[in-house]
Amino acid sequence: VQLQGSGGGLVQAGGSLRLSCTASGRIFSSYTVGWFRQASGKEREFLSSIRLNGRLASYADSVRGRFTISKDNTKNIVYLQMNDLKPEDTAVYYCAIRVVPASDFGSWGQGTQVTVSS
Repeated sequence: VQLQGSGGGLVQAGGSLRLSCTASGRIFSSYTVGWFRQASGKEREFLSSIRLNGRLASYADSVRGRFTISKDNTKNIVYLQMNDLKPEDTAVYYCAIRVVPASDFGSWGQGTQVTVSS
């Protein structure tokens, strides 16, 4: 499985962006796709995840209510809609996939830079 993240950019505080994570290769509906970010000088942070065969999603407290994860199984794309962006959301955003429940995420996609200006 290969993942490609895209959709980052420069946005003013309060603005919105939608990130896309496009998966290629052998994809099973039991997989879970997650979004993470890493700000300069900080550790990687989990943001949200969704199982490809379900609708239930999980969110970090830092983004709950502002970010929404969704999927288009026909296109093998998982989106992260980010609203009300804040300067502290500035980071490189990554998507990854979890093959086995409760296992680690892997197959990290190329990161996409999100910069939020104040």
